[in-house]
Amino acid sequence: MTITEQVTQAIAPAIVAAGFYLEDVQVLSHGRRRTITCIVDGESSLNLDEVTAASKIIAEILDTATFLDETPFTLEVTSPGVDRPLTHPRHWRKNLTRLVRITLNNGEVVEGRIQNSDEVSVSLVTSGKVQKEVSIDFIDIKRALVEIEFNRKDSEI
Repeated sequence: MTITEQVTQAIAPAIVAAGFYLEDVQVLSHGRRRTITCIVDGESSLNLDEVTAASKIIAEILDTATFLDETPFTLEVTSPGVDRPLTHPRHWRKNLTRLVRITLNNGEVVEGRIQNSDEVSVSLVTSGKVQKEVSIDFIDIKRALVEIEFNRKDSEI
């Protein structure tokens, strides 16, 4: 089992019990040091207090983990950025009303605003001159990203 898998296995239950999701774990070695990066998320965007709480939980577990040997490490705990792909139904719920760019498995690109989602599909209103509501099954999505909007109007929220 890799060190990344060991870290994930050790911290995931505690993170879930605290009401968060463990999105990703990355372990990078720098000579005789490691950097352990844990990406933690929630049903809504995490605030600084929640990231701090998750950091404390993870640090307590890793400080006593025997699989890390005596190798010193730096722990980084963060929430996912807007550049992270939407890969789970909860990602779509969390980004309700946001503008997304979806690349379908057939190569077609659809851009629109999330109106609704469930466990198998998302409904959105497409962007452009002719707006229409479309429903896309998650199984048909190759990649989906939130589009950054600097001048988002309150009426779009």
